[in-house]
Amino acid sequence: MTRKIRLGAFLPGGGQHIAAWRHPDQPTDGALSLEFHRQLAQTAERGLFDAYFLADNLAIGHGGAREGGNARVAGFEPTTLFSAIAPFTTHLGFIATSSTTYEEPYTTARKFASLDLISGGRAGWNVVTTTGHLTAQNFNRQTQLLHADRYRRAAEHVEVVKSLWDSFEDDAFTRDVDSGVFYDPSKLHEANHRGEHFQVRGPLNVSRSRQGHPVIVQAGQSDDGRGLAAATAEVIFTAHQHLETAQEFYRDIKARARGYGRDPNHILVMPGVSPFVGRTLAEAQEKYERLTSLILEEDGVGLLNGFTGGTLDLSGYDLDGPLPELPSTEGMKSRQALIRQIADENNFSIRQLYQWIASARGHYTIVGTPETIADMLQEWFENEAADGFNILPPWLPTALDDFVDLVIPELQRRGLFRTEYEGKTLRENLGLPFPVNRWSAARSAAQAAE
Repeated sequence: MTRKIRLGAFLPGGGQHIAAWRHPDQPTDGALSLEFHRQLAQTAERGLFDAYFLADNLAIGHGGAREGGNARVAGFEPTTLFSAIAPFTTHLGFIATSSTTYEEPYTTARKFASLDLISGGRAGWNVVTTTGHLTAQNFNRQTQLLHADRYRRAAEHVEVVKSLWDSFEDDAFTRDVDSGVFYDPSKLHEANHRGEHFQVRGPLNVSRSRQGHPVIVQAGQSDDGRGLAAATAEVIFTAHQHLETAQEFYRDIKARARGYGRDPNHILVMPGVSPFVGRTLAEAQEKYERLTSLILEEDGVGLLNGFTGGTLDLSGYDLDGPLPELPSTEGMKSRQALIRQIADENNFSIRQLYQWIASARGHYTIVGTPETIADMLQEWFENEAADGFNILPPWLPTALDDFVDLVIPELQRRGLFRTEYEGKTLRENLGLPFPVNRWSAARSAAQAAE
């Protein structure tokens, strides 16, 4: 099969941009509207996107109740939302975020296996370690775990979840009415995991789906994050401002994957892109400036404060002056470094910085025509910087419609993007292999050796 661009749609109901909810095209209650999310999912499927992606917060915000935008203070738990809207689609995948730091592996395995069955094999798990003291204080801790500890726990957490997903072999359920045998007990297995962070017996009380188990997604960019992603992830979301840094990340991940004995073609790297699309450059620029004009100063400052982990309040600084040195924090290290890079390379003031990252929080923002946006995606795709992209429309539904109606046809015209879905499951559409059940594989190996 000819290599094609893979596309995720990052569609929080309240919009990506911190002022999106104030835009006249955006429903002010979109974050908590089931009907609006259903409409977004159907639009993404009309555009032949691989998956609908949602991040998740386990606290209201970093260092304050606003987190740089009122519409982001409340929203649905992603797996619950996706279970509700998946039946209204037939091909679109659903990638939900869940924390390895504040959830137990059994709970994670069970809810994602359930979403996978409900959706007919279209679920994905975005593995995150979760930062912030405010989140820790919602889970019986005063401070967050150290960065290295979070990633050690995450690696073990993923290992246990994958083991639990293999509890039932694919052909375990006979459901033989005549004999009264519902399943073959020899094909049900306990995990019996005993490790540094978890002791889990199993088995999981949910079976595998038609795609085996959910696609594993990860977004860490630190050295620990890259290691976890290369060892465990099948899709990697990442943030870059330049082709060269995206290439370095892409090549490093693929090389690390080879080091783990994995096929690098089975790991898809998908940088985030926030597009302002216009039929002309002037139209695209007008859309950007209109949304930027809706940012309240306190929301912009609150957004930047979130990247300091609550250790620095920028409200006392001259907003038209330079970004001060940011204190080191145990959370969001790679994203904080990226924000620093954006400020320094562009000589941005504090105000200009929050205006620029208001849509994408460090992901690539592009203001242009369908042709210029397709040029950028094509360049990265064809030059070892991306296997696809996670699209972050700045406000909804209009910016998603713009991408579907204007950019997708241009990518199709160039032969870079599908004109129909390849399969029914998320794995099939992403071109990822079916994960063979470990117990079935061991059984087959033993039989072959006899």
